Amino acid sequence: MPSGPLSIRPVSSKRDTKQFIEIAYTLNSGDPNWVPPLRDEVASTISPKKNGWFSHAEAQYFLAERDGKAVGRISAHIDRLALEMPAEQGFGPGTGFWGLFEAEDQNAAKALINAAEDWLRGKGMTRALGPVSLSIWEEPGLLVKGHDHSPTVLMGHHPAHYQGWIEAAGYKPAKSLITYDLDVSKPFPPLINRIVENGEKNPKIRIRKVDKSKFDQEAAIILAILNDAWADNWGFVPLTQPEIDDVGKKLKPLVFEDLIMIAELEGEPVAFMVTLPDLNEAVKPLNGSLLPFGWAKLLWWLRKPQVRTMRVPLMGVVKRLQASRMASQLAFMMIEYIRRAAVANYGASRGEIGWVLDDNQGMNAIADAIESKVNREYVIYQKPL
Repeated sequence: MPSGPLSIRPVSSKRDTKQFIEIAYTLNSGDPNWVPPLRDEVASTISPKKNGWFSHAEAQYFLAERDGKAVGRISAHIDRLALEMPAEQGFGPGTGFWGLFEAEDQNAAKALINAAEDWLRGKGMTRALGPVSLSIWEEPGLLVKGHDHSPTVLMGHHPAHYQGWIEAAGYKPAKSLITYDLDVSKPFPPLINRIVENGEKNPKIRIRKVDKSKFDQEAAIILAILNDAWADNWGFVPLTQPEIDDVGKKLKPLVFEDLIMIAELEGEPVAFMVTLPDLNEAVKPLNGSLLPFGWAKLLWWLRKPQVRTMRVPLMGVVKRLQASRMASQLAFMMIEYIRRAAVANYGASRGEIGWVLDDNQGMNAIADAIESKVNREYVIYQKPL
């Protein structure tokens, strides 16, 4: 049981920052499904000098301590672009965030959330959303379903009891994000195969791999489709150039040409699908460190990954096609081509699609059609301040 007085203080030194990072490893060490992130990656994420998100955001980190020992952490942050979004899309004026949440017990959890709320009030915020760690494009939401297996690359994992602690602090669900599990080792249903075959007969359609030698140009094409396709989605915040540059550096080693497709209609790029081999399968045994030999193992793995799981973090079809049959056809064609490559070239047997907004009818219909099942659910909570 906890003993001694609890204190909450802002992170203000390199030593504090190290404690802020390390507490996650301490509190999650007993969970066999938690994937320890690489410490250098965590340090880069929370550093204003290394994360392009800070070009339009600010954050304050807090530590909970008892008897001189760190027992929890939280971030409080404001995204100026999120403040500019229409309120009906989930964010908007007065909306602040908290995230990177870890706590040893409920008392520490309550005190940390209170500290984040006080900081947000001091900045003029009238509503708190959390957990969002740190950007909506990074690890949004609290895991409430799927604790029995490890997350895939770029997805979060949290103890089941956090849900009760957050809800006891007065938070209500604002939005659910779901992921779908899919057996990619077997062909899709006959109907999907016929849709793909019909698309292949259409001379107006071209499904092509990305060209990694033209990385910047291909990234610009995907980004243009993404910003158009997702513009009206709940929680959408446009990516800025500093963020794009950072994401490019981080993900370029995970870019394999036969796993990322661009769909063209009469020569115009109108849809894309990004698939990543599950880096977590290689990272999990490293326990957060590339030393002494982890870097060599990771580099060897990245040469030609052989993985069980592929993750589809992003798909998009331009807005003008979203209500058409063409949108579904292009999606099924990209999914099928990538499925074949994932099995034949990387040994994959499982796919994970998401996250997907729970009310995204088009994407949920596609997931149902290929016989995938919801395997994880994340909730972003809200509370008036």
